[in-house]
Amino acid sequence: MAKRKQQANEDRRAKIAAIRASQQAAERRRKILIYGISSLVIAALIGGVAFVLIGESQRQAVVEEAANQPIDGVEKFSELSRTHVQKAVDYEQLPAVGGDHSPVWTNCGTYTSPVNEQRAVHSLEHGAVWLTYNPALPEEQVKELGDLTDSGSYLLLSPRPEQQAPLKATAWGTQIALDGTEDERLEPFIAKYVQGPQTPEPGAACSGGVEG
Repeated sequence: MAKRKQQANEDRRAKIAAIRASQQAAERRRKILIYGISSLVIAALIGGVAFVLIGESQRQAVVEEAANQPIDGVEKFSELSRTHVQKAVDYEQLPAVGGDHSPVWTNCGTYTSPVNEQRAVHSLEHGAVWLTYNPALPEEQVKELGDLTDSGSYLLLSPRPEQQAPLKATAWGTQIALDGTEDERLEPFIAKYVQGPQTPEPGAACSGGVEG
């Protein structure tokens, strides 16, 4: 009887050991599966990020190439005065591309109301590109312009109700009328003229002035 009891205990221990071995094997398979899936996910994420970065790099290369070429529709104006004045100025171009202007500049950034033109001209003197849009421009395009403006330090965006063109981009002595954010000339103009060679005071700040 003692032998039968001993044998039963041994059989029970063997079964327990077999169950544990099976559980450990299942756990190993689960971990391998988890690690494998995680590795695939990480690889996919890395690949996706690399794809996006490569795509963005290629897009920027296209923009830079276009900026190095003459941009169709750009108007240029010369012999612009740079006197600081307190009185109102009657500008020939709308929006103004240069000339007498306020001693204080408008801080670059996004504005939902028209800004002071004479201060904006001072921002142009510092190398800013001023984007003005007709308020009838679709809301999603206005948002795109806001995102674009917020991505750079020398961009100024504001509505201009009296403007006929959907969108205009203006740098000192330089201006272009655009059809909207999908106009392929927009980004090359910005790349070419933000702090570009036309800037009278390159490196001067577009912050530390006033809002609007």
